[in-house]
Amino acid sequence: MSGNELGLFLRTRRAAVTPAEVGLPTGPRRRTSGLRRSEVAALAGVSVEYVTRLEQGRDRRPSPQVLSALADALRLTPTERVHLYRLTKATDPGFACRGHAGPGRLVRPAVQALLDRLEPTPALLLNQLTDVLAWTSGYERLVGPVGLLEGAPPNLARFVFTDSRARAAYPDWDHVADEQVAALKHGPFRADPHVAALADELTLAAGEAFTRRVDTVPGLPKSNGVMRLAHPTAGGLRLAYETLELPADDDQSLVVHLPADAATAAALDRLTSPQPAGLRLVSG
Repeated sequence: MSGNELGLFLRTRRAAVTPAEVGLPTGPRRRTSGLRRSEVAALAGVSVEYVTRLEQGRDRRPSPQVLSALADALRLTPTERVHLYRLTKATDPGFACRGHAGPGRLVRPAVQALLDRLEPTPALLLNQLTDVLAWTSGYERLVGPVGLLEGAPPNLARFVFTDSRARAAYPDWDHVADEQVAALKHGPFRADPHVAALADELTLAAGEAFTRRVDTVPGLPKSNGVMRLAHPTAGGLRLAYETLELPADDDQSLVVHLPADAATAAALDRLTSPQPAGLRLVSG
């Protein structure tokens, strides 16, 4: 873990919660849409000074009781609560979840068989480095033309930050870049030498576009959502995605893309499926 990730997460969550969500009045002279430190402190039953110390990184080991109170005050989801707990444990340099193991690059036969079963749905397998380890032919038809699969191995973060074609491929490039940084930081980040090496590479190659996000984006990527892709022949596509985490021994995730509207469903059916049956529409 590098920097004050716990404080960053607490600050961003505080800014995201509105007073109305926690039953507080919103006055006309209020300057921020989120919560004040004093409001979080009152809701959690701790002092404002203590909330300040946590956000500034001067205290990184709150008790489980304080963590629970802060999670309640900030209306954290179960996933966010787990992330908050992990951030406090990541401050201890004496323990690493993966030990000296490198990034998971072995694709188990059962996982490959699952990908094969998903055809013609666009799907891919990623590791912690955002290396693309395996993919369906449907995914290749989807992103091959924009250049994403040209690396050895292909790497999502590297493509997004260092390949000029990425900005044309992703109309919402800023959001996609945020998510890639969040994915890299979702874990030990620079405490892992392999992730640190990739972060150093992206720092040199992308500069402020990468480093600013490292300083401001919490390490909690979205596991599902809708993204836009500009395909050279299929046109603009809206793709719903679901991320399925494999067991910790794999340190990998399976990402499946589905059409988020009728136009995308028709375009993907033409692009990826030689079979009569089309892909099922998922409402965005």
